[in-house]
Amino acid sequence: MSTYVTSESLQQAVDAALTLERPLLVKGEPGTGKTELAHEISRRLDAPLHTWHVKSTTRAQHGLYEYDAVSRLRDSQLGDAKVQNISNYIIPGVLWDAFKAEQRVVVLIDEIDKADIEFPNDLLQELDKMSFHVHETRETITARIRPLVIITSNNEKELPDAFLRRCFFHYIDFPDKHTLTRIVDAHFPDLKPSLLTAALEVFFDLREVPGLKKKPSTSELLDWLKLLVADELPAEALKAGDLRSALPHMHGALLKNEQDVHLFERLVFLHRRREADTLRGR
Repeated sequence: MSTYVTSESLQQAVDAALTLERPLLVKGEPGTGKTELAHEISRRLDAPLHTWHVKSTTRAQHGLYEYDAVSRLRDSQLGDAKVQNISNYIIPGVLWDAFKAEQRVVVLIDEIDKADIEFPNDLLQELDKMSFHVHETRETITARIRPLVIITSNNEKELPDAFLRRCFFHYIDFPDKHTLTRIVDAHFPDLKPSLLTAALEVFFDLREVPGLKKKPSTSELLDWLKLLVADELPAEALKAGDLRSALPHMHGALLKNEQDVHLFERLVFLHRRREADTLRGR
């Protein structure tokens, strides 16, 4: 059973990408379900998922194929007969495998903004024409059935205009309280309503604190709730609506860097000192 909650606007974006036969470029805060979207679409379409996790060192060529010249040189020194066929040293990439598939597949190009700025430009023609040339073997690899390409970005850098023109764009807004309740219900159907209400109040109040370096996301909320359930924590223990008096229980699931933890510790300290000053002034 799927636990992924799709908004109407997101479903429309997926349908539009399928109709236009263009890649779907999805942006949004980290932890809002961009990567999981591709897994969900793969499940719904009953289509295999081909995943390409992009890193800072990733080049566009990696997704097409790589020529293993080092192995060929070693084999030639050993007198291996297979060196006569250069195709033995061509390593297919994610897009090659997707193009060769006998059925429609879903291709996830995850966190494209991590790569060099030239990375998207180097994929323009391949994603547009759904084909590429293999120079070493002088063959052209063309998609038998056009795959649905999902591209995610955390907006760490701007993408080229020429690349954007070839995509259908959708921004995943951070879920409101109603949508987040649906998401939590899908993961924790037996969660006590009182605990959910208190937890969401703390969660949204925390996200509104000025100066946070990283606001907690949906995935962090789910981790936090899992810990609260495991601890059998009552709703009253969360002190919903008053983050000034203490850090949230199991706050390590919500706050992911020392700057944000120190910020809250400072706020708690200042609040307690003001309370003490008020008591002394009475």
